[in-house]
Amino acid sequence: MTPRHLLPVALLLAACALAPAAWAANMAHAHMGHVMKSWGDTPGQVGFLTILEEEAKVAEQHAGFAASKLDDLAWMQMHAHHVRHALDPSSEKGGPGKGYGLIKAAKGVVAHIGFAAAAPEATDNIKLHAVHVAASAQDTIDWAEQIMALSEKVLAAKTAAEAAGPVQEIHTLTQQILDGAGGKSWKKGEGGIAQARQHMGFMEKGEGM
Repeated sequence: MTPRHLLPVALLLAACALAPAAWAANMAHAHMGHVMKSWGDTPGQVGFLTILEEEAKVAEQHAGFAASKLDDLAWMQMHAHHVRHALDPSSEKGGPGKGYGLIKAAKGVVAHIGFAAAAPEATDNIKLHAVHVAASAQDTIDWAEQIMALSEKVLAAKTAAEAAGPVQEIHTLTQQILDGAGGKSWKKGEGGIAQARQHMGFMEKGEGM
């Protein structure tokens, strides 16, 4: 029996063993594959970046729904619950999200792109763009945590006027998660899913993948 303190490592190795043979020969590429192609516990075993984007689209859609009726408290609160479900399904009994959670998916991107950069086979290309991808994915986590805090204000509101401001902020943040903010570079506070995907593309191209 595997000792309990070694279970995370054992699970990681088991997941890597399921990767295509081409990945298994190169652990840096294997972890890139976990970000872009496949991971064992995601819906449909898609890559972390794919489920991150799927959950983000649900969150943005329902944030938009909430912002469309700023004079209706019940409406805004209902969609605040839906946004929360897409970000962290453990925070809600049910909802329209995929059941994995944006925050968990983004943490998976950060972790596995870090594993890729730390692998013995990591090239300068991987190490360079891993910084960019991780920074962009971390921004999505930071913004999602802001949304969770803002949603608490919406749910605690007694009037539509009290909820309207946080709802509008939530909608803006969900758009930033998808598209980035400011100059929309990979730098802290600007990068979102679009920038993470862009730099994964650069990384894959540099590796001939």
